[in-house]
Amino acid sequence: MSIIPPTLVFVAKLLLLLISASFFSHICTASDSITLSQPLHDGKTLVSKDSTFEMGFFTPGSSGNRYVGIWYKNIPDRRVVWVANRDNPIKDNLTTLTLTKEGTLMLLSKNNSLIWSTNETAATNAMISSPVVQLLETGNLVIRDKKVGNSNNEEGFLWQSFDHPCDTLLSGMKLGLDIQKGLNRHLVSWRHWDDPSSGDFVQGLVPGVNPEMAMWKGSVECYRSGPWTGSRSTGIFGLTTNPLYDYKFVNDGNEVYYTYTLKNTSVISLVVMNQTLYLRQRLTWIPQTKTWSVYQSLPQDNCDFYNVCGPNGICFIDGSPMCQCLEGFEPKSPQRWNSTDWSQGCVRSDGWSCKVKNKDGFRKLVRAKLPNTTRSWINQSMTLEDCKAKCMENCSCTAYSNLDQNGVGCSVWFGDLLDLRGSQTGQDLYVRMATTDIDAKHGHRRKVVVAITVTVSLIVMLVLAFTYMYKIKTKYKEGTMLTGETDEGKQEDLELPFFDFATIVKATNNFSIDNKLGEGGFGPVYKGTLLDGQEIAVKRLSSRSQQGAREFKNEVILCAKLQHRNLVKVLGYCLEGEERMLLYEYMHNTSLDSFLFDSIKRKILDWPMRFNILNAIARGLLYLHQDSRLRIIHRDLKASNILLDNDMNPKISDFGLARMCRGDQVEGNTRRIVGTYGYMAPEYASDGLFSTKSDVFSFGVLLLEIVSGIKNKTLTYEDDDHNIIGHAWRYWKEGNPIKFIDVCLENSCNILEVVRCIQIGLLCLQHHHEDRPNMSSVVVMLSSEIALPLPKEPEFLLKKVFIEREQSSTRQTYSINEVTISVLNAR
Repeated sequence: MSIIPPTLVFVAKLLLLLISASFFSHICTASDSITLSQPLHDGKTLVSKDSTFEMGFFTPGSSGNRYVGIWYKNIPDRRVVWVANRDNPIKDNLTTLTLTKEGTLMLLSKNNSLIWSTNETAATNAMISSPVVQLLETGNLVIRDKKVGNSNNEEGFLWQSFDHPCDTLLSGMKLGLDIQKGLNRHLVSWRHWDDPSSGDFVQGLVPGVNPEMAMWKGSVECYRSGPWTGSRSTGIFGLTTNPLYDYKFVNDGNEVYYTYTLKNTSVISLVVMNQTLYLRQRLTWIPQTKTWSVYQSLPQDNCDFYNVCGPNGICFIDGSPMCQCLEGFEPKSPQRWNSTDWSQGCVRSDGWSCKVKNKDGFRKLVRAKLPNTTRSWINQSMTLEDCKAKCMENCSCTAYSNLDQNGVGCSVWFGDLLDLRGSQTGQDLYVRMATTDIDAKHGHRRKVVVAITVTVSLIVMLVLAFTYMYKIKTKYKEGTMLTGETDEGKQEDLELPFFDFATIVKATNNFSIDNKLGEGGFGPVYKGTLLDGQEIAVKRLSSRSQQGAREFKNEVILCAKLQHRNLVKVLGYCLEGEERMLLYEYMHNTSLDSFLFDSIKRKILDWPMRFNILNAIARGLLYLHQDSRLRIIHRDLKASNILLDNDMNPKISDFGLARMCRGDQVEGNTRRIVGTYGYMAPEYASDGLFSTKSDVFSFGVLLLEIVSGIKNKTLTYEDDDHNIIGHAWRYWKEGNPIKFIDVCLENSCNILEVVRCIQIGLLCLQHHHEDRPNMSSVVVMLSSEIALPLPKEPEFLLKKVFIEREQSSTRQTYSINEVTISVLNAR
C-alpha cells in the first residue's frame, strides 16, 4: 500500500479549505435573510431563494438620494416594487439595515440615528427567541421567529412588506382592509420616475356596507370600480376570465380586500400606479424584447372617469353623445349639456309623486355599472320583490337591484345616482320614476315609432337614391383643403375617414397638456382615446406653421394609399374651419430617438433589437421606393420619425414632406428644400435634387446613429469637429470600427455583423448619389453575407456643399424644438 506524502496531504487540505471558503462565501452573498448577527450594509443585497427578487440600497435615476427597496433581480431595466424609506431618503451610503432582538427592522445612519423602522414591537414580540428577516420568493419581506413555523405560514409573520405596499401590487398581495389588524392597504404612486416619495395618485378601498375600489388624484375621486357583485365588479371590464391571472374579492367581516394570483409563475406581471399618466396599469415583462408591455389600463376609456355624466346621467362609450339622461330625467342645464359639459347632470322631468298610484314606479336599466355605494343599504337575504318593496317605503330611495349577479340579496340607493355607465359586466338596476305603467307606455310608443319609421323610410330611400353619391363626395370637402392634387395635376378626394372636431376634443380631453406627446415642425401631437376605446395619436397643425396646408394635404393623400407593416397607420383626419388634424394609430413606445439617445433607456436596445429595427426600416423604405402603387420619396427620414409599437417593431411616420413620383420616375427637382439638417443628401441640400437615393443617404445616417447610440450633429464648419459620419469614417480608415460601436452593445452584439452594418452605412453616405446602393440592395446586404464594395470617403462635413450654396442663393430656416423643418430656396 502506497503512502501519500505529507506535502500532498497538506495541499489537499488547503484546497478543500479554499473550496469550502468559496462555497460558504457564495452562500453568504446569496443570502435571503437578515439576522441579529448579520445586518445588511449598503453595497450588499438579499436575494430570494429562487433568485427572482433582490433587496438592497439603490439610487433612482438622476436622484442623489439612497433608498432601501426590492426589485426583480434578472430584469435589466430595474423595476423597483417596494421602497422601505420612500419618504425618508438617505443622503449617504453609510447606512445599515439591522434587526433588533424584539423583532424590529431598523434603518440606521452612520451615527446610529433612526431613519426608518417597521415600528411593530407588540407586547407578544417579547417572547421572540430567534427573529429573522427574510426575502421570500413572492417578493414579500417578512419578519418571523425562525424557530416557530416556516416562511409559508402567514399567521406566523410578525411583520410583512405586503401589508405596507407602495405603488406596486404583486401577485398574492392584498389591497384593502384588515379590520382585526387595523390595516388599510392602498397603493400610492411615486412622485416622479426618480423620486419614490408618496405622490398624489392613490388607489384604495372605500369601506361601507357595499365596499368598492376607487382612485384619487389628491383629494378628488377620479375612478370607481363599482361594487363587487358575486365574483366580479360591475364596472371593471378587465376582470373577466383571462389567461394571465385569477382574481378574487373577499368580504368576510374580518377582511375586505382584492387580490390576484398569476396562472403561470414564470410570467412576470404586476399592477403599478403611474402618476405621469394618472393610470393604474397592469404591466407584463416580455423577455424576447426586454420591455414592459401594458396589458390593461384604468381608467380605460372616457366613461371610466368618475361621474363624467353628472348626477342621474349615464355614460355609453359608443353613444353619440356618450352622456345621456336616465329615462324620466332631463338635463339640469340644457345649455351646458348641449355644449358637452355634463357635470351638472340630470333632474326629474315628470311630475313624480312618492307613493302615489300611477305616479310612482320603476324602470329597468339593463347591464349597468351600479351607482356609487356611499349612500346605499344592503340586505343579503332579501328577494328582488322584497327589495322593491323596501325601496318603495322610503321616498328618498331612488333605485334598487340584486346584491349580486346570481339574483341574491338587495341593494338600494338614496338620493342622486352617481357614476352610472353601460357595462357588459354590469347588472340590472331598477330606477324610480313617475308612473307604474312604464312598460306599457313605452310599448305603445314603440308601435307608433315603428309605423312612422316604415312610412318615412319609403320616402327617404327614394331621396337617398339620388343624393347618396353627392353626400359621399361632399362629406370630405370643406373649403379649399378638401381635395388633394397629385404631381400630375389630377384632382382626387381625400380617401381617409373624416372625424369631427368635437370627437377629437373629447378624445384628447380638450387637448390637455397631460395628453401631449411632443411637438414637431407642424405642431403638437396628443394622445387620445376614441369612444370605442381605441387609442390614437393626434397631430394638430399649428397656426404658426408656414408650410402646413400643403404638407397636410400631401400626407392625407399619401397615407390613403400606403399600407405596410413598417409604416405607421393613419386612421383619419379632421378638417373644420382652420383646424387641420391627422389621426394615427397610437404607438406605446413613442419614437426611436426617445430610446436611442437616452442614457438609461438605450440599454433596452440590445443588438438583436437594433438589427431588427434596421431591417424593418429598410423594408419599409423599399416598399415606398419600389413596391407601392406610386414611388414615394420620404425626404425626412430620422430617428424621431421612427415610431415603436408594443413589441418594439419600428414604423416609419410623418409623410408631410414626402413626394410622389410616377412608377418610372426615380428623381425630381424642387426649389423648395425641406427636411432636417444632418440627414439631407448633399445634392438635395445644395441643388434641390431629390431621389430615392436621398432617402438612402438619410438611412445611412440613421444606421450609424443606431449602431453608435450617438445623435448626428446637424452642420459643422470646423475641420476638427466631425459629425457622426466623420467619426465613423475616421475609425473605419484607421481599421478600428469597433470603437464606433455603442458600449451598451458589448455583451449582446455580433462584432462581424455590426462592422458589416457600419460598412453598409458608409456606402449609403457616398457623396455622389450614383455611388450609393438602392434600398433593394441594402435589404439584401443586411440579410445576407455577400461581399461588399469598399466605401469612398464621404462628404461628412458637407462644408464644400454649403459654401457653394451660400455664394449662389439665399436661405431661410424654420426650427421648432430641434425637430427642424428647413426651407431652402434652391438654385
